[in-house]
Amino acid sequence: QVQLVESGGGLVQAGDSLRLSCAASGVTFSSYAMGWFRQAPGKEREFVAAISKGGSITYYADSVKGRFTISRDNAKNTVYLQMNSLKPDDTAAYYCAAGRSSSSNVRSGISDYWGQGTQVTVSS
Repeated sequence: QVQLVESGGGLVQAGDSLRLSCAASGVTFSSYAMGWFRQAPGKEREFVAAISKGGSITYYADSVKGRFTISRDNAKNTVYLQMNSLKPDDTAAYYCAAGRSSSSNVRSGISDYWGQGTQVTVSS
């Protein structure tokens, strides 16, 4: 019943931008903090960004601060990740996460639902 569907990934060159979207269904979207994680082959999943239920609080991994921006549109049941100045190290599968508790918990990997991922590949 609950579904998170990511989109917007693709193949780009270093320095380019992408905007990822995560559309949620089957939940009261405004009751969930949201986040983005990524995982490269052979690597552990890592936190990228999180946003509070109302959008007032955001968290970012140090590796993406100043380059990525997380936002949400509760009327559209969608969370976004604007990725600028992309680097080859950003190459990974990106996953959307939803947590009823808080954005702080989502940041720590404590989430109730996960999407299936969208691939981002950045070439040099």
